[in-house]
Amino acid sequence: MSVMQDAPAALAEPVRPVPRSWVALLSAANLGLWMAFFTPVQVLLPGQISELGIEGKEAALGWVTALGALVAIVVNPLAGLYSDRTRLRLGGRSYGRRHVWTLAGALIAALSLLALAGQRHLAGVALGWAGAQLGLNIMLATLTAAVPDRVPVGQRGMVSGWIGMPQALGLVLGAVLVTAVVTGVAAGYLMMALVLLLLAVPFVLLTPDDPLPAGPARPRPRTGLWRVLREHPDFGWAWGTRFLVQLGNALGTLYLLYFLTDRLRLADPDTGLLIMILLYTAGMVATAVLGGRLSDRSGRRKIFVVWSGVVIAVAALLLAIWPTWPVALVASVLLGAGYGVYLAVDTALITQVLPAAVDRAKDLGVINIATAAPQVLGPAIAAPLVTHLGGYSTLYALTAVVTLLGAVLVVRIRAVP
Repeated sequence: MSVMQDAPAALAEPVRPVPRSWVALLSAANLGLWMAFFTPVQVLLPGQISELGIEGKEAALGWVTALGALVAIVVNPLAGLYSDRTRLRLGGRSYGRRHVWTLAGALIAALSLLALAGQRHLAGVALGWAGAQLGLNIMLATLTAAVPDRVPVGQRGMVSGWIGMPQALGLVLGAVLVTAVVTGVAAGYLMMALVLLLLAVPFVLLTPDDPLPAGPARPRPRTGLWRVLREHPDFGWAWGTRFLVQLGNALGTLYLLYFLTDRLRLADPDTGLLIMILLYTAGMVATAVLGGRLSDRSGRRKIFVVWSGVVIAVAALLLAIWPTWPVALVASVLLGAGYGVYLAVDTALITQVLPAAVDRAKDLGVINIATAAPQVLGPAIAAPLVTHLGGYSTLYALTAVVTLLGAVLVVRIRAVP
């Protein structure tokens, strides 16, 4: 990663460890973001589409989530690019380049969730979810950049573990809120909008955000995806690893509710999904921070990524070969354990191969394309597999292969051990 000598605070390589309060506030903001993302994908959108009474609910859900992912692919790097260059002055005071975007994204996402609550047609659901993805990905671009902005390398595995756990906790807490605390799809969306603001705004108000120094505006860089990946090979391999593992994750999780309903034929698939989510979260919470700490102490990243991919692949193969309820419970724990380590360590690794400090959020936005693009490809691949090409066994076998391939690609990175 390129490091500027005698750089201003906003662009310098961090050396001072961040306090626990900062990590807690960033984790809370991420929790709000992921609750607002995963709860609709796993619970609210499938339920809302089912209530529409249209044929082909699997395909409809796939297209709605794919549209949202397309928005994410465009918005995330652009939001990062413009936050990298934001200079905000109000009343003679300079403000930082990240928080204003985080707050704007939270407001857009909350308003879109409120709009989703009243939708009764598929087109309205799709547009509402696209609006939510717009706001959430503005937030994601700036919250992700907080780690390389403020966290020293030796602390990044641990911090990435703490901010990775909300991905699982957000799904659990969101599912509990929209099934046990409030009832109905509309009330669920309202609850997610409120929770998002309550958890994200304190980070904006209570943590520092260094402003860019005064000076001439930098020219807008050439941000073509393939150009960036080609000119920075380690960054390119990190992108490929993230893309394939996230594609495996998309293939494996999109149709879980329908898997429980149509393949395992559970009497209460909604409760079954909640139990699987709880077990997944337990596995992830048990390993995320621990894996990150071990990676920090050893100074090694790649071996943790490889073995986490192996664990995820084993879990997917269990679902493919023995699609029974007890096996699904075991697979949930393994998936969470593997993904917890992967998310913490791979996130830390990526921050160490960013091409330039001045473009941190933009470059992380390019990485986030590797997270969002599988949400587009996943439904397009999964729907025909489930309906015409072997069903859920084929789907989960492919999940295992893709995830393992992605994890193994990390060995091509040379700058990080």
